[in-house]
Amino acid sequence: MPEQKVDSYARRLDRPVQQAVHDNSAAGTEKRYGSLAKDFTDADSLRRLAGAIRQHSIENLDTYLEQAEASLTRNGAHVHYAVTADDACRAVSDILKKAGAKKIVKSKSMISEEIHLNDHLATQGIESVETDLGEYIIQIDGDHPSHIVKPIIHKNRRDIARSFEREGLGDYNDDPQTITRRARDFMRGKYLGADAGITGANFVVADTGRLVLVTNEGNSRFCLAAPRIHIALVGIEKVIPSDSELTVLLNLLGRSATGQQLTVYTEFINGPARKDRPSGPEEMHVIFVDNQRSEILASNCREILRCIRCGACLNVCPIYRQATGHAYRSVYPGPIGAVLSPLLAGKNFKQLADLPKASSLCGACNEVCPVDIPIPDLLLRLRNKAHEEHLPSPGTPPMAGFGILASSPSIWKIAMKTGGLSSLVPLEKLPLPYLSPWLKTRTLPGWRGGQFRSWMKSRNKK
Repeated sequence: MPEQKVDSYARRLDRPVQQAVHDNSAAGTEKRYGSLAKDFTDADSLRRLAGAIRQHSIENLDTYLEQAEASLTRNGAHVHYAVTADDACRAVSDILKKAGAKKIVKSKSMISEEIHLNDHLATQGIESVETDLGEYIIQIDGDHPSHIVKPIIHKNRRDIARSFEREGLGDYNDDPQTITRRARDFMRGKYLGADAGITGANFVVADTGRLVLVTNEGNSRFCLAAPRIHIALVGIEKVIPSDSELTVLLNLLGRSATGQQLTVYTEFINGPARKDRPSGPEEMHVIFVDNQRSEILASNCREILRCIRCGACLNVCPIYRQATGHAYRSVYPGPIGAVLSPLLAGKNFKQLADLPKASSLCGACNEVCPVDIPIPDLLLRLRNKAHEEHLPSPGTPPMAGFGILASSPSIWKIAMKTGGLSSLVPLEKLPLPYLSPWLKTRTLPGWRGGQFRSWMKSRNKK
């Protein structure tokens, strides 16, 4: 992933890529507004309810995780816990090795991206194929997802046609139906030849042990139909109490993610095959992954664990639209990534400490969040954390001087009276070592201040 900060990456971005991300994001936001307005008279009340449900779930995670484990075990699943990303990868490869599995098909899973599972399996000599069309294109291109829901939002059909031609899936043809048909034909063989299927889970219902998967392509069903082993990688925060809470969350997830009332495939997985239910994999393993989530839960940013990965905050964010997801140097881009990624980095927080500053703090991300996460507040808390750890973002001028100026009325008056001189000698021309790096990439507007006090005095005379 690129090492440049978000602003410098955006400046180097190809215009067609930036336009594709901008237009697709804006369209997603409009679809969300239309869907919610059509179906709910007060969608904000539903968002607040969903936020309260998710907050209750994470604040009682110890109770619900224990209940979920018992329910899953009762349903015939094997439950594992992974403290770190390496632990999770090892748990997957150990299950596969024990079963002699060499060929894997994967449904879309953000947590598998987070722990870099495909790279790990490749080192173990295990073939792992992404079956979500967008994720498959990312895989064959050696690329990274640019969006939580739409991983190839930064690509167009011509890019995809070239990739398919390169991989031997047919001559160049950028017709969407042809691309989809070729992908379908290729995937059928992979499904039928797979030893195991790997999925994530959108939710795990504690009292029933159900795994809930939400997709639009149906590939997760194929991942579970033929293989004899099902492995589900699940973040510990995905547990919810019961089906009652699930109905609220599902009502918001599809509308927030893709503008649909309900995604095309909403699956409830109740365990592996058994005598009274002969269909399905012979074995089912659920791996609950922590990977810094316990630390996040203990922090002042715990609300971020409410996230249901809908991507609505990305679609509405002006920074994301200009910079694209790759600028965030993480699996999780946009406003959610600007909070979650530095926290998941743990001891490596410093490497991503600039991300919380990639925000205008306009608040749009909070307004569209289906679980009412106060993202702007969390961004400010992380900015403060970076400040306390003496990690100022490169290129940001020291603000102590402005603090003195803004808190001293007499000095402020002088600055207002002399500010007009900046139109004669622009600041960027002055020898100001602290401001020079910052001003190299910014053009300040013309001076228009200094008249308010005179105006106010004349008003008082009247």
